[in-house]
Amino acid sequence: MAAIDWALLVLRVGTGLVLLAHGVNHAAGRERTTAWFGSIGFRSPGLQWLASTATELGIGALLVVGFLTGPAAAGLVAVMAVAFWSVHRRNGFFIFRPGEGWEYVATLAMIGVALALAGPGKMSVDHNLGIDVRLDGAVGIALVGGGLLLAAGQMMLFYRPE
Repeated sequence: MAAIDWALLVLRVGTGLVLLAHGVNHAAGRERTTAWFGSIGFRSPGLQWLASTATELGIGALLVVGFLTGPAAAGLVAVMAVAFWSVHRRNGFFIFRPGEGWEYVATLAMIGVALALAGPGKMSVDHNLGIDVRLDGAVGIALVGGGLLLAAGQMMLFYRPE
């Protein structure tokens, strides 16, 4: 295996575990997270809790095993776009600023774009199924574009800050 395959494995698994941790945190704190979604301006905060929890758990699991990596990477970018716009954009760049800046969500979004472009690497379910080269590159970027459109739709339908 080439060094790039090892690098993609580390990037995929590490990022997937981060997303899984976020999803578990949301699942464990259902009432708190639902209230938080309502407090930042989302209508149907219970639905937002369910969608964010399921999405983060799903993306995390898919990235860890390298299955449907392009769509998972697109989902990661979409989730980070929603987080950027609804929470972090007004707080400056650095995460340690009051209200948490956008450096963290930007970093995860860039990882998503990189995975969409590069694909999962040879140590993945996608590679073993022979679909890895069908979901990366231009197709991966198209998936990211679709994910961003879905994120924009979510914001238009549900985000109503005061």
